[in-house]
Amino acid sequence: MTDDSFSLQDLNCWIITEGIAGTENQCLGVAEALGIKPTVKRIHLREPWKSFSPYLGIEQFWTFDPTLELPFPDLLIASGRKSIAASRYIKKISAGKTFTVQIQDPRVPPEQFDLVALPAHDPTRGDNVIVTTATPNRITPERLSQAKKDFPEFKKIKKPRVAVLIGGNSKAHTLTTDTMKKLAKDLKNLDAGLMITTSRRTGEENKKILQETLKDTDAHIWDGSGKNPYFGFLAWADTILVTADSASMLSESSTTGKPVYMIEMQGGSARLDRLHKNFKKTEAVRIFEGKLESWDYEPLNDAQKVADAIRQHLNKRDKSTI
Repeated sequence: MTDDSFSLQDLNCWIITEGIAGTENQCLGVAEALGIKPTVKRIHLREPWKSFSPYLGIEQFWTFDPTLELPFPDLLIASGRKSIAASRYIKKISAGKTFTVQIQDPRVPPEQFDLVALPAHDPTRGDNVIVTTATPNRITPERLSQAKKDFPEFKKIKKPRVAVLIGGNSKAHTLTTDTMKKLAKDLKNLDAGLMITTSRRTGEENKKILQETLKDTDAHIWDGSGKNPYFGFLAWADTILVTADSASMLSESSTTGKPVYMIEMQGGSARLDRLHKNFKKTEAVRIFEGKLESWDYEPLNDAQKVADAIRQHLNKRDKSTI
């Protein structure tokens, strides 16, 4: 099939995840890079697949809640452990007519899907595996430009504007009170305008430390009410600070092309350590030590890389299989 024999916009596309925002945004970023408006489906698995995913296999229509019904899409973009069963099921029942793309390392043989896209710090490799620097995401110049229009009030914040993206406790990292006290003190000492967002994983005690330390400053700390200013923070920021626990926030920040500092935390893992090392190799990310500098680097564009690979594969397929 030649490039002009069909239009990607004509394809029916599903995104399937278990509803986790980070994984869903990775899929959305790829779909948007393709110029496709997908149908998003969030699924759960019934037992025994729930307990033994992704290794059990032999998926049936009753495996999924809600059930996945015909007609299946031309293109499936899926991410997350529970989505693996759905990808295999749809590929089998569609007799291969659905082109299945699995985002993130499925930890099962990649031949079970048409295409697998995973970051360099994950181990799976194969002929149908696309390796990205980090994780695909929804950050584009157009989205950042729109975010500036959506949040014009941030223009009034003192320059240089610093977006501070704080995660929290995870399987690999712990945001201790000592870490938060030091971070809050370092932020207070910066001669900059602060735009700060936290997460549920940050913890109430750590949020209180941050609020108390910065209470007499002009820091803008999002309280969770109203429209989420995350994209607005990234758009208006001159520099971005991100806690080490969040691969997605580090990836999104490094896609902006703006200087990114990583806030170190207690703990770690071999997998995330490899990710952090890869970020440093790109020169996008440096360790935050209480001071700000400016530097240039080539912004990440992992969503477009995955989209280009999908487009190439689809263009090679016989029209009767799409």
